[in-house]
Amino acid sequence: MPGSASPVLRRWPYRWLFIVAIALAVLALAAWRPILAGLGEFLVSPQTPQPADLILVLGGDFYGARVIEGANLAVESYAPLVLISGTMYGARPEGVAAIQFLTARGYPRRLFQSFLQDASSTIGEALALRGELARRGVKRVLLVTSAYHSRRASIVFRLFCPGIRFITIGAPDEHYHPRVWWEDPSSRRLFFSEWTKIFGTVLFEYPKYLIERLPG
Repeated sequence: MPGSASPVLRRWPYRWLFIVAIALAVLALAAWRPILAGLGEFLVSPQTPQPADLILVLGGDFYGARVIEGANLAVESYAPLVLISGTMYGARPEGVAAIQFLTARGYPRRLFQSFLQDASSTIGEALALRGELARRGVKRVLLVTSAYHSRRASIVFRLFCPGIRFITIGAPDEHYHPRVWWEDPSSRRLFFSEWTKIFGTVLFEYPKYLIERLPG
């Protein structure tokens, strides 16, 4: 009879399980793109700028979007000062190079200060900055970094610099496309790197840090 099940399926006692499995596979194929896009977008913290005591620009992009984003926030009066963190770049700190880059573009020199640190990770940078932020007595900080790094930076600074409210602002980054990150090598590399480091921070580095601080 047309439309009836094949002889193989009629004889197979688990034919309905097979049909359900096929249906679930079809649904999964239809849903995988939104799920992957959601994972990609999670890395980009969607916070909105608010008035703060300080704008902190993390190191690593002293001639690009991070420092320009921080400078624009200061010009828009979200905070009176931009502190630019960074390691040495040749014979000078990254922050000094960034300030020269910004002043050459017309931003007022008085808006910026450089902070030199020698950290090789976001956690190390947070630990290096913690004392400086405490010395300045800031309570609310606009934390500026690249968009793909903004979620992890937010997690790290909230864990390792308690007592300060961080509002994380992601500067645009042409190398990361969160909704289609699997389609180009740069986005894939950043996606897997950031997720790996987030898990490493939450599951290993922060518990290790707490244990090391236990008395005795």
